[in-house]
Amino acid sequence: MPLSTLLDWRLHALVILVSLLSEFIGIQQIPMGPGSLLLLPLFYAFILGVLLNPNVTRTAAKVLPSRISEAAGPLILLSIMPFIARFGTTIGPAIEDLIDAGPALILQELGNLGTMLIALPVAVLVFKMGRESIGATYSIAREPNIAVISDKYGLKGPEGIGVMGTYVVGTMFGTLWFALMAGYLTSLDILDPRALAMACGVGSGSMVAACSAAIAGSLPEMRDELLAFSGASNLMTYATGLYLTLFVALPIAEKLYSLLSGKRKAKPVDAQATASNTGDDSDIPAEPRPEQDLGKTAIVMAAACGVAWVANTINGAGLIEALPGMLILYVMTMIGLAVTRYAPFYLPGVAWVSLVSILFTLPWTPGNAWLVDQLSAVDFLAIVTPVLAYAGLALTTRELAMFRQAGWKLVILALLVFTGTFISSALIANLLL
Repeated sequence: MPLSTLLDWRLHALVILVSLLSEFIGIQQIPMGPGSLLLLPLFYAFILGVLLNPNVTRTAAKVLPSRISEAAGPLILLSIMPFIARFGTTIGPAIEDLIDAGPALILQELGNLGTMLIALPVAVLVFKMGRESIGATYSIAREPNIAVISDKYGLKGPEGIGVMGTYVVGTMFGTLWFALMAGYLTSLDILDPRALAMACGVGSGSMVAACSAAIAGSLPEMRDELLAFSGASNLMTYATGLYLTLFVALPIAEKLYSLLSGKRKAKPVDAQATASNTGDDSDIPAEPRPEQDLGKTAIVMAAACGVAWVANTINGAGLIEALPGMLILYVMTMIGLAVTRYAPFYLPGVAWVSLVSILFTLPWTPGNAWLVDQLSAVDFLAIVTPVLAYAGLALTTRELAMFRQAGWKLVILALLVFTGTFISSALIANLLL
């Protein structure tokens, strides 16, 4: 995508306005039974972003060109990077506590198996679905999971339709669902908040950001500790998640489907209609690889950090006070992306960015105290809000079409997948803490 499109001032000005308005509204609590539903600024930012998306509303299309929405897509990943770096700066100072909680962090990854334990029986026994239920429920269906299904079954088959359905629902609603679910469960005060924070790590970057922000918003006195546990869990997911889904979760899903379905003829989702919207295997949704063109990324990343810097002024520190912290996050992010580019083995950019920021803030790293002090002026919630604004603006006509074709069954299944994964991981971590 041309650099001029990614730097379109209308896109970034719109995200700044949406973020400032969302931050001004602030955190709202809605009582629900024994707990309360926590509405964060990122929730409003996503809704406003969708309403202003030219692919969604005719009014927005009359004012904004479609390239605004196209440019917002790559900026989701870029704008999440400073938050990931901020994540890492909470892990470094808390490294001793995290080592003590090591078994909980490692074994809670088994909670990923909760994706199918709730959703797959519903898909087969209640919705009478066929093999698309395997793809829809074996994982939370982010890009690596789609790649596994594509390689094993192909995306035009029923398993591919299932995983794509969960992917689309996750793209559109997964981030908000994780945030609402995490905030509500925290308010119930049943599970250790550190266990809930670990459970946040199972999602994509935006899901982790929204989920951990919701828990930290509920318990501000434990904010740094909770974010540290969430960030460490996300690193473990990157290290083990793909192998767990490939060698454990998928075979279990196959076996469970066989046991549940027996010889009954299933009623599949409209495969032909949905497949026509997925395209061929080469059309797999994939996040951009910003490390491939570091010069271009450095310029666009500066714009993304500038948006976060301005959004931070409502509930964080002023522009001058927060400037050193934002510059530190920018440098950490670019170092992490450079390592991603030149490392002899591949890890996702978000993992390297997190590792770099951890190393910079370890207790024995020279100057770590000064770095942590400067970063305290950058509010966690504030720099996540623009990410959700970009996400709302980035929804494409393809994703909207797939969402309509996938049907209400896959919507319910996707939400059950997210719920099962989160709760299972939280329960395992809670038992081990």
